Amino acid sequence: MFSYILKRLLLMIPTLLGVLLITFTVIQFVPGGPVQQYLVEAKGRTAFGGDAGNAMGYRGAQGVEKQRLEEIKALYGFDKPVPERFVRMLGQFARFDLGKSFFQHKDVWQLIREKLPVSISIGLWTFFLSYLISVPLGIAKAVRAGSRFDTLTSLVVLVGYAIPGFVLGVALLVIFGGQLQWFPLRGLTSSNWDTLSWGAKVTDYLWHIALPITASVVGSFAVITMLTKNTFLEEIRKQYVLTARAKGLSERRVLWKHVLRNALIPLVTGFPAAFIGAFFTGSLLIETLFSLDGLGLLSYESVIRRDYPVVLGTLYLFTLIGLVTKLISDLCYVLVDPRVKFD
Repeated sequence: MFSYILKRLLLMIPTLLGVLLITFTVIQFVPGGPVQQYLVEAKGRTAFGGDAGNAMGYRGAQGVEKQRLEEIKALYGFDKPVPERFVRMLGQFARFDLGKSFFQHKDVWQLIREKLPVSISIGLWTFFLSYLISVPLGIAKAVRAGSRFDTLTSLVVLVGYAIPGFVLGVALLVIFGGQLQWFPLRGLTSSNWDTLSWGAKVTDYLWHIALPITASVVGSFAVITMLTKNTFLEEIRKQYVLTARAKGLSERRVLWKHVLRNALIPLVTGFPAAFIGAFFTGSLLIETLFSLDGLGLLSYESVIRRDYPVVLGTLYLFTLIGLVTKLISDLCYVLVDPRVKFD
């Protein structure tokens, strides 16, 4: 296993380099870079030139002295050749220095720490609710396969899967936030959060997080539920289950002691990827819709403003976390099922 882990760790290096190289190359050809953005903001004009007749072209550099333009380029490091900038960036990332934001004047690490609580809130609730509801539901569907309960629950979870999270979020906001006014429309906590008691803080937090979590979690029920059901059905039909029943074991003991252990292998091995992925994926539209300032919104705004240190820094961090998580998921197969051998 040691040689396998070492080989996978070494393969992460070219993967990271490839991701960073492709992204770095693409952003060199994107119009309206940080220099133009700075000039536009300095003039108090819109990011697309300031007039409707030229809305598709950047004109921020017009009317600026050449010397001043060169100073601004030097400020952002664009006075250096592209290969040199790429090598310098790799040197920073090797030291886990993600750089400093062009426009927010903060280290990228600091920005990630500031936005992480929102993404953790959404990610943890989405992950735990998905598994706590979907796994028992999938087991119940497998035991009652072909029944009316199985058909109705399949219809419900597939309808939830077909509705995009942001569409459901809009409906929840309009109905429960706007018309009925049962839930707040934005934010993770109320403005008087600091003055509330401990119990009131918990209630206020759950009150604010109810709608965004509902919009995030409904679509994830179908995959886990159907995977649990299908793996259970596959195990129930195997010979060892028939043997256990023939020995006189109760159906409850057969299901929970023998079938469950083998049926949950695909789910358990997917825990690391699902747990980490809940923090960093799929939250942009939900965060924007409910005015939650998290990592998804940070990444989107950084792309729009051409804040390249934040874009590349978060990309590097998320890619590294994804590769490590994938390795852990693969190693979980050995821990859960000793029959698996990497050699």
